[in-house]
Amino acid sequence: MAMRYFAEVINGIVQRTIVADQDFIDTGSVGNPANWIETSQDTKGGVNAKGEAPLRKNYAMGGFTYDCTRDAFIAPKPFASWLLDEASCLWKAPIAKPVDGKIYRWNEAIVNWEEAVLQAEQLAASALANEVLDAN
Repeated sequence: MAMRYFAEVINGIVQRTIVADQDFIDTGSVGNPANWIETSQDTKGGVNAKGEAPLRKNYAMGGFTYDCTRDAFIAPKPFASWLLDEASCLWKAPIAKPVDGKIYRWNEAIVNWEEAVLQAEQLAASALANEVLDAN
């Protein structure tokens, strides 16, 4: 039997994910089999990283919502102003993040991106990480 990923969904909220085969889920050993929905670790934003058919838009994690109308797992909304992209079921900022090599963070108070001000040790760690990434 092939092992697959399953999410336990109660009242529309993912409680946990496990690796199991369908026969094990069907035994009821981990709760009501009707509460378990298959998910794919390789699926994000409606795209499967291995080129296979995407399954339920996103990999399920605890706290995600399962939307049966969309047949999709959706992460908790990160900010009140963000909008759900219907195609990917990912949350998107209402304003595109600048792409200029700087580090930004979302500021909900001004509903916009702002340049992140990092402490010296964070800058050093970031520079080191960039060196490692550039070397690969």
